[in-house]
Amino acid sequence: MYRKKIEVLLLRLGLTAITSMTAMTAMAEEKEKVYHHSEDGAPRSLDPVALGDTYSSLLVTGIYDTLLEYQYLRKPYALKPNLSDGMPTISKDGLTITVKLKKGVLFHDDACFPGGKGREVVAEDVVYSLKRHFDPANSSRGRWLWNDRIKGLDEWGKNGADYNKPVAGLEIKDKHTLQIHLKKRFPQFLYTLAMGFAAVVPKESVAKYGKEISVKPVGSGPWKLAEFDNKKAELVRNKSYRDEFFDLEEHGYEEALHGYTGVAKLKGMKLPIMDRIEVSFMEQEAARWNSFTKGDEIQYGLLPVNQLEHVLESKNPVKLKKKFAEKYQMRAAREMGYVYVEFNMNSPEFGYDPDPKQNERKKALRCAMRKAYNWDARVKRMYHGIGEAFAGIIPPEVDGYDPAISRDSVTLDIAGAKKLLKDHGWNEKNLPVIFYSGVASVKHRQFYAQFRSWMSKIGYPKKKIRLKNFATFGDYIKAKSESQLSMHGLGWGLDYPDAENVLQLYYGPNKSPGSNSANYNNPEYDKVYEQALLLGPGPERAALYRKANQILIDDCVVISGFSRTRIHLWHKDLAMFPDRGALGNYFKYVGYDKKKIKQSA
Repeated sequence: MYRKKIEVLLLRLGLTAITSMTAMTAMAEEKEKVYHHSEDGAPRSLDPVALGDTYSSLLVTGIYDTLLEYQYLRKPYALKPNLSDGMPTISKDGLTITVKLKKGVLFHDDACFPGGKGREVVAEDVVYSLKRHFDPANSSRGRWLWNDRIKGLDEWGKNGADYNKPVAGLEIKDKHTLQIHLKKRFPQFLYTLAMGFAAVVPKESVAKYGKEISVKPVGSGPWKLAEFDNKKAELVRNKSYRDEFFDLEEHGYEEALHGYTGVAKLKGMKLPIMDRIEVSFMEQEAARWNSFTKGDEIQYGLLPVNQLEHVLESKNPVKLKKKFAEKYQMRAAREMGYVYVEFNMNSPEFGYDPDPKQNERKKALRCAMRKAYNWDARVKRMYHGIGEAFAGIIPPEVDGYDPAISRDSVTLDIAGAKKLLKDHGWNEKNLPVIFYSGVASVKHRQFYAQFRSWMSKIGYPKKKIRLKNFATFGDYIKAKSESQLSMHGLGWGLDYPDAENVLQLYYGPNKSPGSNSANYNNPEYDKVYEQALLLGPGPERAALYRKANQILIDDCVVISGFSRTRIHLWHKDLAMFPDRGALGNYFKYVGYDKKKIKQSA
């Protein structure tokens, strides 16, 4: 009996100890400010030369520093200094950019440095990082940004990529000052310095880790990578991060636009605000939604398409049902990009012909197909009725967009399409066989079925519109870049908020395997594009952008376009303003209500 009492007492003491330990652990976790983020895809690489998706860029621009970044809240997007000490200065001729670096900025402590202590970031690091894109050994995905732009850099890569040899266009004036000399004016150059491709990498990390820097990044940004695989990334606060505080006004805060988010409560806080960021990569919409709605797992995610009817009270404008509005904050934001269908001007079905009469016939065919394209039905079926098509290729979120442009090119006109075909001698017998290409998926089959149905309404035989599937997106892109497709559909996300980034898709010299996969070749268009390249922002450049856009519309080169609306949801205890566009890293600005922070500290 006595022994049993002792055993019971010991058991109770053990349970008490376990309970106390659990409580202590919970208190420790409560003190640490953690943000649980989710993305609908996983990064390919965290090496700045190998970026190719938004998921990679989001992490890279948090771990590394770029010279510039975007103001967190301001729309349209506007640049601000980051690693740069003030905005770079540009010479009158636009050919020399002078950048001064902030002093005392340190790379993360890491074993690649002597004694494991991160050294200061200097101008030489910026030069080294740009050179890496032109080293053939790296197969850079970002080289196109600076191709034939910086004096001597292309030649440096072709002549052996010796990192000990200088580049005329990358002149180090002193330890913290760099001058970049361009071959010709490129007003968009500063935008490139805010992209993940321009992240500043220490040569020591490359020397130690080699190709493994894709999973072992060492930067000077607000976050250090603690864990990374294809399911999750964990970022921890860089305790050596420079003194930087959240200035609401500098970032474009407007009470009417941002007041509901609570970000005003973060004013003056030292950055980064959170202690740890956990990013879950969850491609399955159902899994992401279940985790988000549990309340104690992920705190942010894009609203899955299959939940729109369940969650939204209205689509235009986007509004949450009451029970969801009580729990979550929401931002509906049109993407800085667009989806479109493009004709290949090298193809015998739609492209250029030495016979002027045949050229006109093929143009009539392209225009008729565009008139038969039912954007209203596409938006309703595939994008659940949120948003509307726009004319041309310059999206509404970008400088150069013309709100007064005619909508004829995105308006269904069956009668007009039939007349075009008849007037130019097209009929069921001589219409060419075409292939609707894409990656094998249920959605692609739905796109195809819709498209074939629309074309049949203007007399195009269904048997002449065939489905061509590719096993992977990489295979599809390869075929497109090698000019193997007569037409193809794609989405283009702008790399920076300037219409030049879309207009270059149709610039003659950029033809396949370059970005001009339509292989469009119009001297008038090229001339207008080149004139616009020499100008900075302003009415004159905007007019040229609109002129180039209209030339493309008149030539019926592309069926365009539609910008998708992303619906961001996040828990109400967070103060944040999420973005999926050019912004890059915004994790350092995410925080909780000040009151909540005090309670958990």
